[in-house]
Amino acid sequence: MLPRIFLVLISFLLAFTAHAQDLLTKQNGEEIQVKVLEITPSEVHYKRFDYLDGPLIIVRKSDVFMIRYANGSKEVFGKPTAAPTPLSSVVPPASGPVVPGDEEPAFDEVHLGGPRIGFTVLTGGIANKAETQYHVKPFLTQFGWQFETRLFRLPNGTAGLVEIVPLIAGLEQNKFIPSLNALIGIRGPKGLEFGLGPNLSPVSASIALAVGTSFRSHGINFPVNLAVVPGNGGARFSLLFGFNSRRN
Repeated sequence: MLPRIFLVLISFLLAFTAHAQDLLTKQNGEEIQVKVLEITPSEVHYKRFDYLDGPLIIVRKSDVFMIRYANGSKEVFGKPTAAPTPLSSVVPPASGPVVPGDEEPAFDEVHLGGPRIGFTVLTGGIANKAETQYHVKPFLTQFGWQFETRLFRLPNGTAGLVEIVPLIAGLEQNKFIPSLNALIGIRGPKGLEFGLGPNLSPVSASIALAVGTSFRSHGINFPVNLAVVPGNGGARFSLLFGFNSRRN
């Protein structure tokens, strides 16, 4: 049952990513979703993907680190410039054997945070139990907050994530039903993401499966996620929206 549910969620989310877009990464690490129109020996001409009817934007080629095109190919223009390390900050190597964690970090962590809002639908035995024992109807609103940490990002654009999402459900029914989701996930180069992790509430503990994508506009991310929590002869289906921005 779970593989079928997950495939349905993936198929639904693929509709959100049907439009092709290019990803431009500047030398300072800023990422912009664009439509590249022309590349000259000294300039890159593009329009913002979220405003294709807007003005043509021209940047110096020397300010661009890489462009990842919608077809998956990429073009690297140069390595990001790094500030020289002061001699006073150089730490001498520790004595003894090398263990994991002694090496220089290959990636900088990125922290994102923002509100989430949506709804959950209870089905099967879960809905029956909620109504008979707790007088909770099968449709519940959800309000919460997303704490995301991007642990790494590979050269091909794939990123590893950890997300903590506390939620409060049932306020429209004068109920206070808290839950906590802790997900480990992968986000692809085009924004499609998958996650898996525990779902905890005062009356149950289960596994949450999630799939989603994000839309970016003017430095703000707008995530859309579908999640399913199976168990007790039924399942909980949730659809969550929100926005977040970088916190560091």
